Amino acid sequence: MSVQPEEIDRPWTETASAHSAFVPTAQPEPTVPLLNIANVLTMLRIAIVPLFVLALFAGGGHQTGWRIAAAALFGLAAITDRFDGQLARKYGLVTDFGKLADPIADKALIGAALIGLSMLGDVAWWITLVICGREIGITLLRLAVVRRGVIPAGRGGKLKTLVQSLAIAVLLLPLTGGFATAGTVLMYVAVVLTVLTGLDYIGQAVRVWLAGPRRRRI
Repeated sequence: MSVQPEEIDRPWTETASAHSAFVPTAQPEPTVPLLNIANVLTMLRIAIVPLFVLALFAGGGHQTGWRIAAAALFGLAAITDRFDGQLARKYGLVTDFGKLADPIADKALIGAALIGLSMLGDVAWWITLVICGREIGITLLRLAVVRRGVIPAGRGGKLKTLVQSLAIAVLLLPLTGGFATAGTVLMYVAVVLTVLTGLDYIGQAVRVWLAGPRRRRI
């Protein structure tokens, strides 16, 4: 094979750069839009909270029709909590906003329900204070360490929220006898899970804090 003169005179750097043009470069990770279906469902859940409170206290707080309406609104909000997380994970819509807003929406709904039921005499105030105190404390803890890392809701937290939601839904409905007792038992289980998961989140926050501030992606 003959070598052309221009190939001999061409600097090796030019030849290398010509070949390097064909080397694929790493593509930047796609940016997840803040306004996506998962975050919209989370914000919808927050918007339902005041409507739920109005229905709970309508008619003195013990009219059968309004209590069923309050339970329906509570159930609708709880359903959005299930679907927003699934959609975010399935379609890659997980955002830092969603990681923070999702548990805040849960706490707003659960807190409003517990405070309302305690004011109506259907839930003991000590239960409301334990659960709401834990939720507020963990939310403040999340915000305190957010610059060093986001603590997402874990399986234990989701189970705790599920049991709380079931207990509240039963207590919202105008039920008596064994059904009302079942709601009270579920609420006691929810209190235990609330305390245990709260201790777990504290441990995670300590580890995130000790790990130092997270590095920004370039």
